Amino acid sequence: MPELPEVETVMRGMRLHLDGKTIARVAVRRDGMRTPFPADLASRLKGARISGFARRGKYILMRLDRGETMLLHLGMSGRVLLSLPGQAPKPDRHEHLSFETTDGTHFGLIDPRRFGTVDLMPTVDEEKHRLLARLGPEPLGNGFSQDWLHHALARRRTSIKAALMDQSVVAGIGNIYASEALFRAAIHPARMACGLDGPEEARLVEAIRAVLEEAIAAGGSSLRDYAQPDGELGYFQHAWRVYGRAGQGCPDCPGGKACGGVVRIEQAGRSTFFCPLRQVLPAGAPTAAG
Repeated sequence: MPELPEVETVMRGMRLHLDGKTIARVAVRRDGMRTPFPADLASRLKGARISGFARRGKYILMRLDRGETMLLHLGMSGRVLLSLPGQAPKPDRHEHLSFETTDGTHFGLIDPRRFGTVDLMPTVDEEKHRLLARLGPEPLGNGFSQDWLHHALARRRTSIKAALMDQSVVAGIGNIYASEALFRAAIHPARMACGLDGPEEARLVEAIRAVLEEAIAAGGSSLRDYAQPDGELGYFQHAWRVYGRAGQGCPDCPGGKACGGVVRIEQAGRSTFFCPLRQVLPAGAPTAAG
């Protein structure tokens, strides 16, 4: 599932090529995906000028000059494909929603598993939308701090990994970047969330920001490729230090492979990766399985 850096990259690509343009034609090829499309989606998009973009957690917000916002969530397998003027859009049987602007830019939403979501709302009510109202602060914004994290974790007896993936604690973090941030902060993923001390919370806030900023920068460096005919936005390779590296040497450990390899465990049915040498479980520290 795309996490904050991938969604931010998709949003920036859409803004680069769609901002300020007018939607001339709309094609809605099914009733919906995870949730039904608004019944009048096509008529509400057609003729509207795109006036801006934003991201909230894992959601993309495309604002229209009619005072409405199209909310887009990519789900498990969703992706955005842009074809620039003069390029023929690639046919795809999983393209469920598409539109073309007056200059010939083609937007296509492709989602084989149909776990994505599209909705329309008044722009003034964005913060009240059922999918956005309970989101925690943006991890790269001023609202996310050690004080906020301490308050959010104070009574949580889940694992710190599970707490970071709770979107009411901090918006946009999923399985990959929770594992990466905990590695950088040298915190064992099974630690009970409410058991972290002040210095650990401070390290974790710094690590979350660092790993997300680096991932966004890696994705952003590929924006120049969006002018290519394949035009796909989103999935980029990042230099993950533990995620997906079970059995491989941890790059930050003394001697390279001195830790004996990254360990994979399951937490609440999800894979977690950590370094047993860097992320030591303190003696007597409370843990949680989920």
